[in-house]
Amino acid sequence: MPHRPFQQVDVFTAQPFLGNPLAVVLDGRGLSSEQMHAFTRWTNLSEATFLLPPEHPEADYRVRIFCPAGELPFAGHPTLGSCHAWLQAGHRPKGRDVVQECGVGLVKIRRDGTRLAFAAPPLRRSGPLPEADVALIARGLGVRREDIVDHAWCDNGPGWRGVLLRDAAQVLALRPDAAVLAGLFVGVAGATGKVGVVGAHPPGDDCAFEVRAFFPGNNGLIEDPVTGSLNAALAQWLIGAGTAPERYLAAQGTALGRAGRVHVARADGEIWIGGDSVTCVDGRVLL
Repeated sequence: MPHRPFQQVDVFTAQPFLGNPLAVVLDGRGLSSEQMHAFTRWTNLSEATFLLPPEHPEADYRVRIFCPAGELPFAGHPTLGSCHAWLQAGHRPKGRDVVQECGVGLVKIRRDGTRLAFAAPPLRRSGPLPEADVALIARGLGVRREDIVDHAWCDNGPGWRGVLLRDAAQVLALRPDAAVLAGLFVGVAGATGKVGVVGAHPPGDDCAFEVRAFFPGNNGLIEDPVTGSLNAALAQWLIGAGTAPERYLAAQGTALGRAGRVHVARADGEIWIGGDSVTCVDGRVLL
């Protein structure tokens, strides 16, 4: 087994150990899907990525993204973390933006100093959630149905269901019931069972919104520290509905002792999701 260049990157933070970690294998050539999946499970992280030569002529590199349950067509923090690692390894894009090739196609990544931002991919599904789902989510989150002031499908690959609560304090106070939410996860055909919750901070706070993300895992309900795909979908929903301004800062991970910060902006007709990244481990992995 060869040694391959490897980085572990903390994403959506400029300070190590306060964001969402990602394992990046910078040369995934010759690895099977089964090997990639097995390595991802071994890392005990939410995702691992494997960089490959591009197949599309406009792409700078291709990435395969895995979580413990299997391969993902797209995910936000793996997109930013993989690009950060690729640039740290000395690579340079063909044009002004980095172009990543992944399961949803080509994703543009823009550089703003040390911060990177990706153009949110189109929503695969949007519009209000079924009322039965909303009622079940309310029970699972431990809130009243009327506390959910708005809701929408936020599916951009990962099949997020988004709910807007009254405020950020209510979001931070959530104590989800995994047993109740399990009924949603298994009861909806083809659903991935991912629930994103968002609430507004008071005017004048540095962050406009507080975000939390929940999904099922092998050992029950998992909360993701910082979630790029969810924030991208939430931004498309909330900005489109006039609930959020065209530029704002979201906090995520607070309930887990993290300090994730997601920079959201609508520019040139696109939603851009940005954040800092820092390499915490840089070396080689036997794989």
